[in-house]
Amino acid sequence: MKSSQKFRIFLLIPFFLFACLTIEAQDLEKEIDDIVTSMYTADEPGISILVAKDGKPIFRKAYGKANLELDVDLKPENVFEIGSITKQFTAVAILMLEEQGKLKIEDKITKYIPDYPTNDKIITIHHLLNHTSGIKSYTGMESFMKLARNDMTPKELINVFKNEPMDFDPGEKFLYNNSGYILLGYIIEVITGDTYENFIEKNIFKKISMNSSYYGSMKELIKNRAYGYQQKDEGYVNADYLSLTLPYAAGSLMSTVDDLLKWQNAISANTFIKRTSLEKAINGSTLNNGEEINYGYGWGKMTIQGSKGYAHSGGIFGYTTNGIFLEDENVYVVGLTNCNCKRVSDITRRVAAVVIGKPIPNKKDAITLSEDKLKKWVGAYQFEENIIRHVTLRDGQLYSLREGEDSREFKIYPMKDGSFIFDEGTISYTFSMTKDGRRQTIFKSGEESFTGKGIDKAPPAEKKTIKVSSDILKKYIGKYELQPSFIINVTVEGDSIFAQATGQPKFEIFAETELRFFLKVVPAEIVFSKNEEGKVDSLTLNQGGRQMPAKKIE
Repeated sequence: MKSSQKFRIFLLIPFFLFACLTIEAQDLEKEIDDIVTSMYTADEPGISILVAKDGKPIFRKAYGKANLELDVDLKPENVFEIGSITKQFTAVAILMLEEQGKLKIEDKITKYIPDYPTNDKIITIHHLLNHTSGIKSYTGMESFMKLARNDMTPKELINVFKNEPMDFDPGEKFLYNNSGYILLGYIIEVITGDTYENFIEKNIFKKISMNSSYYGSMKELIKNRAYGYQQKDEGYVNADYLSLTLPYAAGSLMSTVDDLLKWQNAISANTFIKRTSLEKAINGSTLNNGEEINYGYGWGKMTIQGSKGYAHSGGIFGYTTNGIFLEDENVYVVGLTNCNCKRVSDITRRVAAVVIGKPIPNKKDAITLSEDKLKKWVGAYQFEENIIRHVTLRDGQLYSLREGEDSREFKIYPMKDGSFIFDEGTISYTFSMTKDGRRQTIFKSGEESFTGKGIDKAPPAEKKTIKVSSDILKKYIGKYELQPSFIINVTVEGDSIFAQATGQPKFEIFAETELRFFLKVVPAEIVFSKNEEGKVDSLTLNQGGRQMPAKKIE
């Protein structure tokens, strides 16, 4: 063979590899694009999303409008309020001070705020960091919306909640709490003699050239600011005004997807804190009784399709955000939106799963099976602790319900791999037959799997409903605030009543009594309450064992 021929063959190999990599990149980009465009259109508030592998961007794109009134498209350079992702910066600042010997996580908060009333309880910095302090969260108080337009100092903000009764003893429970991070910000100021804003800007933003990141302001001119919106029945409106002195160290920072990648890369490189400190932040924590909780310090540990990582979301007037880092794959996904109307965490999770080659199943990919094949799996299944799930068939559709869950049915869809998924995609059944011809199944929820054996038992009777007149239903119409930026909007159409939570679809609710309603799509119920004058002034959402009151605000 001539040397020139050898040379040409040698050149073909890297060219072929390059072509394959290009095709793979194009396929991945299309998959991500399909996920995002399924939820965002070009003429509404949108999302800026970035995906990085090994610290380098592999996907970076913006969708929708940065300003509806001026018809300005979003771009990746836009600046968003990042809400509670701010807590990462506050937690790292505290850990930096610990490494400098200026505080200890085990310190009582009264060491730095001597006049704080702890009701003879020991509240530590640790309790503030992981939301186990029991202190009342000021954003859940009735007075919060009245204060939204007021500029306040950290001390004035602390005075709003410090004399409120505690929700529980420190370390006994986990309850997400913005007040704890207000106190952390103030402790940073006490120790450093500087403002929280200056500390973050000098010691973090400038150090890693986060040049498009800011302590938020409604007054300052911020280049490339994306305007925030919220969705109402009549369409999109400008988000309610919120003085950014109020979220403070719990949620006042602003940033871009590019700067947040710099931040994640710095965290991974131990630029600000040692790995031992980061371990405390990302690996969850424990309650007094030893029970593990997923939240650590500014991050919550999580898994996606078996891959471990840590993440945090943010929600603030007009903006929702989410950032996910998967450690083994070294993949970072961050999404920033300028509307509180859609769940950005659903998008970032699905994108991350696609990038690591473990896509979350989607019901749109369901296959069609004959009724005979579907009938094969109909029946009851018994799991540990006497949990019984029923699979039923009606009009060619399989349904699942768990006893004790108010007999709520959920559709399940057959997939190519033989599983049957719920709407969420992360919950599924995998059915099979034992050697002696009995049904069995593996029920998977997230990363947990449970084996159920087929038993002979009839499904429980469907929950009964009553008819409530439209005149009575109209009294329930309004907006009910579970927490700031999370509203349940109750509407009536004819003789039907609907509830729509912020960022979620509208669902019909069904009357069990005149005041008690339930959803058929998820195991949850809504109970309306009247004041002494007989007017509906609040509701309680009962879901997942929790009772969540919401005051009527409109």
